Amino acid sequence: MAAARSVAAGVTDPELPMLTLADLGVLRGVEVVDDSHVVVEITPTYSGCPAMAAMRDDLVRALTGAGFEQVEVRISLHPAWTTDWITPAGRVALAAAGISPPGPAPSADGPIPLTLLPTARQVRCPQCDSPATELVSEFGSTACKAQYRCTSCLEPFDHVKEI
Repeated sequence: MAAARSVAAGVTDPELPMLTLADLGVLRGVEVVDDSHVVVEITPTYSGCPAMAAMRDDLVRALTGAGFEQVEVRISLHPAWTTDWITPAGRVALAAAGISPPGPAPSADGPIPLTLLPTARQVRCPQCDSPATELVSEFGSTACKAQYRCTSCLEPFDHVKEI
């Protein structure tokens, strides 16, 4: 089981290739049913995430390449993924790649307020670590990121949205 878990944990995210699925927090479980059958459980980062098919294919490819003949990938929707599941190493890798890691996820207690205003976030520039940043667009290079600009060093950067 440790070998299968190690292989699955090393698969990288197709949209954030500096992160493994384990560092992203989407790898929920790896079970070896028998010597040649592995069941992997993953959780999407958000509903309709287009990277799920690529994650599944990459897991199957990596595990069959490691000698497992049958690989089953299951999607688990509960509990819902949260950016709080990104590991400390994953947060460091995001920042090193020039992507601002998310802050704490919003509390899920009670109703979620609907607002038409931009989401207020505490975002630091991954280049110069300045808190002087401004939102350029709520839509970044992928649906889970927003585009920001540092008003100190003037560099644009993506920020992983807190979920």
